[in-house]
Amino acid sequence: MTRPTDVILAIDEGTSGTRAALVGADGHVSCLEYTTLTVDSPRPGVVEQDANVLLDKTLAVCRATLANADREGRRVVALAIATQRATAVLWDTATGRALVPAMVWQDTRYAAELERLAAAWDAKLRPSVGRPAGVRSPYLWAARHLRETPAVADAWRARRLAFGTIDSWLLWHLSSERAVVTTPTNATSCSAYVLAEHRYRLDWLDALGFPAELLPTLRQDADDFGRTRPDVLGIDVPILACAGDQLAGAVGLGCLDAGQSMCLHGTGSFVDLIVGPTLPPAMGRSDSTLTMTARRHGGQSHFSVETFVATTGSALNWICDKLHWFDDARQISALAAGVSSSGGVTFIPALTGLRVPRMEPAARAALNGISMATTQAEIAYAILDGIAHSVSSCIEANRDMAGVAVSSLLVGGGLSGSDALLQMQADLTGLPILRMKETDRASLRGIAFLAGSSGLLWDDLQQARSTTAADAVFEPAIGADQREARRALWHARIASELGHVDAVAQSHALAAQ
Repeated sequence: MTRPTDVILAIDEGTSGTRAALVGADGHVSCLEYTTLTVDSPRPGVVEQDANVLLDKTLAVCRATLANADREGRRVVALAIATQRATAVLWDTATGRALVPAMVWQDTRYAAELERLAAAWDAKLRPSVGRPAGVRSPYLWAARHLRETPAVADAWRARRLAFGTIDSWLLWHLSSERAVVTTPTNATSCSAYVLAEHRYRLDWLDALGFPAELLPTLRQDADDFGRTRPDVLGIDVPILACAGDQLAGAVGLGCLDAGQSMCLHGTGSFVDLIVGPTLPPAMGRSDSTLTMTARRHGGQSHFSVETFVATTGSALNWICDKLHWFDDARQISALAAGVSSSGGVTFIPALTGLRVPRMEPAARAALNGISMATTQAEIAYAILDGIAHSVSSCIEANRDMAGVAVSSLLVGGGLSGSDALLQMQADLTGLPILRMKETDRASLRGIAFLAGSSGLLWDDLQQARSTTAADAVFEPAIGADQREARRALWHARIASELGHVDAVAQSHALAAQ
């Protein structure tokens, strides 16, 4: 009789969909099941999800994956969970059901209130939690519901109320412990986690009106979260890891060491640089580059810095679907690969504003340098070149804050399939660009690595990483002088756009006098 293969059941619960799959000792991701999730925006600034539906769909994909495991002779030995970050839930511990729609991380309904608090608090928050007050707060959201929503207030008075992010919500339902807990890679994004001390900033929470008694207990990203409930999933195995999806993705791509940088291309392009166990020396000096807990295990935190370009994949969708300039992103890449330059055309993919070199929501996308001689292929090249330049600026901003030299860039996500884009990226950064295999499954693989690297499937994370492999490597093909000239032109275009924003603001100010 063939011995069953040991595997880890991995969950990747994102914003637009939830997935479950099996990860084996070879690092391969199999038996993947996926279903979509709905995000609602009933009014400007409000972004919500039904946490009860999210839970039900997550359980459904897990059960489907487990059925596949049975058919294929796989033995599940642990559960690992990666989740979207900073999406908050309030639930009744008697019924196990969410009392109000979850506040999604994209929500900005309290931006004005947080801006008023920022004057007194930003200088305190930046050096401790690695970010300013920001534009959304799960804690402020919960505090408002405690005052304004009768069902929430009643559950609180009856000591039946629980609060947490999606990791807390899923762990409470899946674990036999029934404890309300959270992990550093999730807590960091909620803007009240003291990075160096693995604790909450209670004075900030008090200023937001949030009761400390409602806080989830802080654990590690790789930890013992109890065992799964057989009545929920039909299995009884340990839950050994829970982390934010972006940081789990970094682990799954093999991005573990100081100096390694990662870019995941999706709707936007998120760029992380691993710093190591020491906090970056310039932490908090920029509102656009945030310090993250990359992972915490074995009693030690490892940190990274992160910035992003909000509209890259979505910019290509906009160009193709709304402007109809190209059939799809593949055509853009194919046309760009057929020319050697943009012919002087530049594209700034700032459809919702800029983050680098400064936070400027009023900045807008721009296409410059067009003449009667401009071709469609040159515009295609400029579009990808603009994304590559934007990512390069993110890498530079991360490097400046971290004080760590960047050794390589590992890439994943949809746009990483474009050879033309990745060659531009190598040329503009002067770095080797590694496109990893199965990049679209990096979060699933990474959370399994965290769960299984204490002897279950691997001896440590380094051994787990050895199962990853590059699909392709792109080396710089231009010299330093040409690189500097291209970057200088980009910086000049960005300065021009920021100058335009400042001129418009000054004009409005004068008109208001």
